[in-house]
Amino acid sequence: MLDPGQDEPAREALAQDARGRIEAKGTLKHENKWGLRKMAYEIELRNEADYRWFRFEAPSELLDDLNHNLKIADGVLRFRIFKVDADAPVMVPPTVAAPAPGASRDRGPQGPPRTADTAEDADVDTDVSSSSSDSAPDSADEPAAAE
Repeated sequence: MLDPGQDEPAREALAQDARGRIEAKGTLKHENKWGLRKMAYEIELRNEADYRWFRFEAPSELLDDLNHNLKIADGVLRFRIFKVDADAPVMVPPTVAAPAPGASRDRGPQGPPRTADTAEDADVDTDVSSSSSDSAPDSADEPAAAE
């Protein structure tokens, strides 16, 4: 989550730096720019953030490098690094249109939100976001990943 108080080129430079680090030591599988979105609660007096999302395969050294650099980078409000199963689907968030100036909240629903089932990239291949693991699936109903 990048600080929207910085101009667009500065936010893009932060994202390019993270992307460059990932591609130098790992494999970038998927990238998504979600844009400005309202946050659930304020962080550093901001109620919006520029959301960026990367899915990649990498050794633990890269994770340590990203963790260190994102902690000290100006303009990064918050970040999270998750390890996910290779079979986990890529979730596409619903599109959020900015309200028109003067739009009121009592206009009612604007139609159904866009979900991963209706999104164009719902069938994107998925991979782990950090180094792979040989752990067993959580459920007997889930097939084991083939290597």
